[in-house]
Order: sequence, then structure tokens, then C-alpha cells
Amino acid sequence: MTSTSTSSPRDRRVSRRLGAIAESATLKVDAKAKALKAEGRPVIGFGAGEPDFPTPGYIVEAAVEACRDPKNHRYTPAGGLPELKKAIAAKTLRDSGYAVEPSQVLVTNGGKQAIYAAFAAMLDPGDEVIVPAPYWTTYPEAIALAGGVPVDVLADETQDYKVTVEQLEAARTPRTKVLLFVSPSNPTGSVYTAEEIRAIGQWVEDHDLWVLTDEIYEHLVYDGVDTGSMPTLCPFLADHCVVVNGVAKTYAMTGWRVGWMIGPADLVKAATNLQSHATSNVSNVAQRAALAAVEGDLTAVDEMKTAFDRRRTTIVEMLNEIDGVVCPTPHGAFYAYPSVKGLLGRDYPTDDGSVRIETSAELSEYILDRAEVAVVPGEAFGSPGYLRLSYALGDDDLVEGIGRLQKLFA
Repeated sequence: MTSTSTSSPRDRRVSRRLGAIAESATLKVDAKAKALKAEGRPVIGFGAGEPDFPTPGYIVEAAVEACRDPKNHRYTPAGGLPELKKAIAAKTLRDSGYAVEPSQVLVTNGGKQAIYAAFAAMLDPGDEVIVPAPYWTTYPEAIALAGGVPVDVLADETQDYKVTVEQLEAARTPRTKVLLFVSPSNPTGSVYTAEEIRAIGQWVEDHDLWVLTDEIYEHLVYDGVDTGSMPTLCPFLADHCVVVNGVAKTYAMTGWRVGWMIGPADLVKAATNLQSHATSNVSNVAQRAALAAVEGDLTAVDEMKTAFDRRRTTIVEMLNEIDGVVCPTPHGAFYAYPSVKGLLGRDYPTDDGSVRIETSAELSEYILDRAEVAVVPGEAFGSPGYLRLSYALGDDDLVEGIGRLQKLFA
């Protein structure tokens, strides 16, 4: 007799859906850098994309007052505090020229939840989403978790990391439903011009697609680039456009976890229903802090932007002084995304002799080990051969960290 072995349901310990999702590469690098610092090593981290400034005092005070008010100790509407949704609508009109109703706003636990909720509301299994690469690590994972299929379209440094309409059209299939659009970009810092946005928006309209536009870095644009919000520049897209945003980058509030999605009311209602079962309402204290932020002026971000602009100039100049590194000037956000292809395929010294480094992932490990500098390899963003460095860290640390790279590769 032959025996047939069968597996128990308990043997399948992790679902295929979650088992296929990778850990956030940027958070992994940041966690490793912090762990090494805790061990006493002088690691300088360029991994995490968060401002190094404290949250403005008036926002913190609003949270303190909210803690004392018993009304914030209870459940509130799953879709967000009504007054915050109203304020987000007003802020969107003020900053983007885009008029929306509070019913079109869902307040989420950070921008990541907004992205997942939007894709979950838009996608059916097998629907394709065109994802310009280099991309932020969370996008393809959120699409896959929602049942969709990410389709990468790569733009390299010769294009300033910006995809063209021709590239998008080449990637479109009968299953294409959504274009993901990000400007300013994480990880590259590239910014699409108003003319480029209008051309892409018209392509979306011509093919009856949806677009999700991530505007989390909307206020960090340099060099006077003529840009704007997709639904404002392309008002014909309003009924099939989702805008994702939040307070994290503008107000140095990454840890407060308040984001939002804006879209057609029926889509937002579906995403709100999902959130009602997933998390209920966002922390009321954090929502009250976000209310103070979006109702206030942009003085805080203007001050941060001045510092980021100064650091941007410094990091680009210093990176381009390294033989084998090519770093375009980013026009937005707070990231540099240099090509390090010229550093690959070489032998580098180690304590045991030497090692040949062929990939940017191997290079980032070598940099952390030998120079005690944490960077994120391009593999995490769908474009091997590059590194992402956030310049949202102190000026002295920035100069010291890039100086270590210059010495390492001298």
C-alpha cells in the first residue's frame, strides 16, 4: 500500500496573502540603524523619511488639551471627526485649489492606511495598477494585498525618474484600472511639471482609468517648479481620482499617524465601511492635533523647507564628488536618489581580504558595515543600482555621513 500524506490546516501557519508581503525596507533599515546606535556604534541613518524637527508647539498643545477633554475618551465616527473632515476640505481648497465636500474625506491612521483603503475600494482581483518606478516600497504591497496586480514602469536618471505617456501606454492592458501617480516623488524627489501632469491626466481620461495621486510632499517643492495637483490641473478627472495626503511630512508629525483620502463620495463611503471594521476611528487626540495643524498656517513647513533646501544642495554636491556616483538634483521631498552603478562590479577591502560587490543591496550592507552609514538600496524601490538617502537629518550628521562615503570610496 502507498500512504498519502495530507497536511493539516494548522500546517499552513501563515496565509499566502500575508506570507507574500515583505517587510517595509525603509523601516527595516531605520530599525537596524537605531539598534546599532543603541549598541554604541556611531551610525548615521539616511534611511527613514521623516523630518528631524519636532512637531510645532501649538499642535502639541492642542493634543494636550484634547487629552483633558472627556469627549475625546470615547468612540467618534469611523470616518473622522466631522470638524477635521471639514478642515481638510478647506485646506485642500486653500493649498491645491481643489474644492471637495467633507463627505469626500476619510481620515485614516496615516497615509499608508489611506493608500490601502483606496486600493481596496477600487480594485477587484486581477485588476492592474500601473506603478511608475522607482516607487515607494509600500505601493506594490498595498496593491497586492487589495487583490490587484502592480505593473512597473521604470524611469531612470536620464528621464529625471519621470515616466512618459508613451511608457504608460505601452504598459496598459485590458486589465488596467488605475494609474498610481506620485509628485513630488518618494524615493527620487522628482517633480512633474504642470504640463506633464496635464498630459498624463488626459491619457488617464482618454482610456477611462482611475488615478490615485499621493500628495504627501505637496509643500516640499524647490526651484520654483511649475507644478500642481492632478484633479486641479485636470478637473475632468474628479469623479475617478483619489487624493492621498496627511500631516506627517508637512508638520513633522510622522508618529501621530493621521492621513486621509479624498475621492468620490461613494468610493470614500466604501473605504469608510472597511475602516469601521478594521480600526474604527483614528485616535481622537491625534485627530485634534491634526485639526490644529491643517487649520494653522504653513510657517512651520516653510522653516523646514529652508533647511531641507540647504541640505539638498549639500548632499547632491557631495555625492557627485564620489567617482562612480551620479546624483540628479531632486526638486521635491527630502530624498536624494543617486545611481551607484559605477561602484558595482568592483572588489572592496574587508577584514578578511576583499569582497566583490555586484548589487546595490550588497553595497548598502557594505556601507553600513564599513562606514557605519545606513542607506536604502534601490532594490527596495524597484530599481537596482541606486541608493536612497533622506536628507531630513541634521546638517552636521549629513556632512559627516556623506564624508564617510567619500572616504570609503576614495
